[in-house]
Amino acid sequence: MQKKLNIVLAQLNLHVGNIQGNLIKLINAAEKARDILNADVIVFPELSITGYPPEDLLFRKAFIRAAEEGLEQFKEKVRHIYCVIGHPLVIKNKLFNACSVIHNGEILGCYLKQYLPNYSIFDEYRYFTPGSEPCVVSIKNIPVGITICEDVWHDAPIKQAKAAGARLILSPNASPFEVDKHEQRERILEDRAKESDLPIIYVNCIGGQDELVFDGGSMAINNEGKICQHAGFFNETLVPIECVMENNKIHMDAKKIKLPTKEELIYQALVLGVQDYVEKNQFPGVLVGVSGGIDSALVLAIAVDALGKERVDAIIMPSRYTSEMSMEDALTLSSNLAVHHEIISIEAAFSSFLTSLHLKEPGITEENLQSRCRGTLIMAISNQTGKIVLTTGNRSEMTVGYATLYGDMAGGLDVLKDIPKTLVYQLANYRNQIKKVIPQRIIDRAPTAELAPNQKDEDSLPPYPILDKILQLYLNEELSTDDIIAQGFDSTTVRKVIQLIHKSEYKRRQAPIGIRVNHKAFGRDRRYPITSGFTL
Repeated sequence: MQKKLNIVLAQLNLHVGNIQGNLIKLINAAEKARDILNADVIVFPELSITGYPPEDLLFRKAFIRAAEEGLEQFKEKVRHIYCVIGHPLVIKNKLFNACSVIHNGEILGCYLKQYLPNYSIFDEYRYFTPGSEPCVVSIKNIPVGITICEDVWHDAPIKQAKAAGARLILSPNASPFEVDKHEQRERILEDRAKESDLPIIYVNCIGGQDELVFDGGSMAINNEGKICQHAGFFNETLVPIECVMENNKIHMDAKKIKLPTKEELIYQALVLGVQDYVEKNQFPGVLVGVSGGIDSALVLAIAVDALGKERVDAIIMPSRYTSEMSMEDALTLSSNLAVHHEIISIEAAFSSFLTSLHLKEPGITEENLQSRCRGTLIMAISNQTGKIVLTTGNRSEMTVGYATLYGDMAGGLDVLKDIPKTLVYQLANYRNQIKKVIPQRIIDRAPTAELAPNQKDEDSLPPYPILDKILQLYLNEELSTDDIIAQGFDSTTVRKVIQLIHKSEYKRRQAPIGIRVNHKAFGRDRRYPITSGFTL
């Protein structure tokens, strides 16, 4: 006998701590899935009531009570559709990362997450107790098993669910974006589906949450490990899937899937990261210090794509060393993106500092003073307008300390903090493929901070292609100094770069947060001591 189950994947942008706002979104999605998409079931992301990750909000009793009340409100409001919804749950004074199956105000089953990630950006053992039992619920006479996020990266939970009779797995997730993460998810889901001979409905959230960005990529995988439906990336959407059970097997129609390029995904991550950081923290807009260089050009383009030109101001702050070319390019860029721009010379402030400090010979102090003049001015405009400053330092610079504390590091969000310089060029070229807004001369010219006559970045640093390869090996792959040298890199260069990395740790601790795209980003991923004698 044939049985049908219409399931909707709810790929939503939820807001950590905004329980009432999340409830409105969840209830609206459930009603739309039921009334327009004819769904029997809607599957929401992990901890959808609270948003993810709530972090130490989970230690506050008032927060847990608000989440419990939110779940009760959801139960009262939504009828005539099965809802798979994530929430924190207290049982005998222990907190669990839970997911309930709700229908007509009743909880039909509740699953407690078994595998709590405690690596990289995750600290779930800090808050939650692991569960141990499967949860299988009959929905329209089809036994459905539940797992949560990390559970699917291990084989035991799905095996448990199958042993308890499950013929289909529903998997709510809150899995953040990083380069190549989607391919990893696909491989894991393919393995789990083939091992268990069960289809898996994988539902992920989207949205920016501080330095994290969630990319979605929700999908339906059949029992052979093939993707049948895909929700896309960085978009809120409800995706209907018809599951047909015949001879105890679930079948789903397959559709062709076209995945974005790496550059497209990263660019979309940066845009959404900026948009949600500004929107969810209720800033009226952003300020970008535009120099005529590629980093500030890319940040300005991302800001406009995230917020619209009306909410972005370009601040151009020339010095005695700023070239005519840089001024022309900064003005052309601002015109191409149709943003309001303001030109404020730093010469008066800079000269005053030089006089006060009796500085006569050029050097690093003079260079940093220029950057600090700019930092002071743009932060003053931030105070006047309420707009947040987007800093423009890239990962290569932040890694080796090629940045000035209280100067170009002054601001609220570093958009390119996790983007190596070589990738900055790729993203600028990608953005120009959509519409040419970044002047080609900005992309082609040699990078320079323009803090001294005829200055080039390569006066102080190795060429960026070499620097970025060394950083990839040392930071992402965690190779030792000797291992990197053994791959053919100049030993003096490698040792200098690694010395700069350690010497700059104290700077990075004072830097703004930045949008994470690497699995070894600065911040939650990399927790190195500032005071350390280990340098290999």
